[in-house]
Amino acid sequence: MEGRRRQSRFGDGAYQLTDETPVYVISVAAQLSGLHPQTLRQYDRLGLVSPDRTAGRGRRYSARDIELLRTVQQLSQDEGINLAGIKRIIELENQVAALQQRVAELSSAVDGAAAALQAREAAVHASYRRDLVPYQPPQPGSALVVWRPKRPMD
Repeated sequence: MEGRRRQSRFGDGAYQLTDETPVYVISVAAQLSGLHPQTLRQYDRLGLVSPDRTAGRGRRYSARDIELLRTVQQLSQDEGINLAGIKRIIELENQVAALQQRVAELSSAVDGAAAALQAREAAVHASYRRDLVPYQPPQPGSALVVWRPKRPMD
C-alpha cells in the first residue's frame, strides 16, 4: 500500500492533490470511514493508521488513510482479525510494495545495462575490417596445392 501515488481529479495548477495529500480533519475522516473519532485516535496510538499532523498537532487524514481505515474495519469486523494481526498485515503489505518497487527499479537497471551491452557489442562488430579474411588452418586429410607460374627466362 505504501508508495502508491495516484493523481486525483482535483488540482490542475501548481498545487495538485493526490491520494497521499492530508486534507480531512478527524471528524470528516470518521464520517467517511464509518468509524467513531475515538476509534481513529486509538488506531493512531496503535500505529495502524498514522495521519499527518498540523503545526498545532491536529490530525489530517488523506484519501489513502481513509481507505486504510476502511480496510482495518473490514479485517476487524468481517474477518475477525485482532488489531495486532491487522498491524502485521499492514506492515507486510507495505514491505511487499517496497520490494515490488525495488524489483521494478532493478529490472529497469538490468534492461538499461543489457541495452548498453548490445550497443557496445554492435560498435565492436562495426569496427571490424571487412577486407581481411580470417585464417583457417588446413583440416587433416585435406590437400594443399600451391601453383606458381613459371617465370619467363630473361
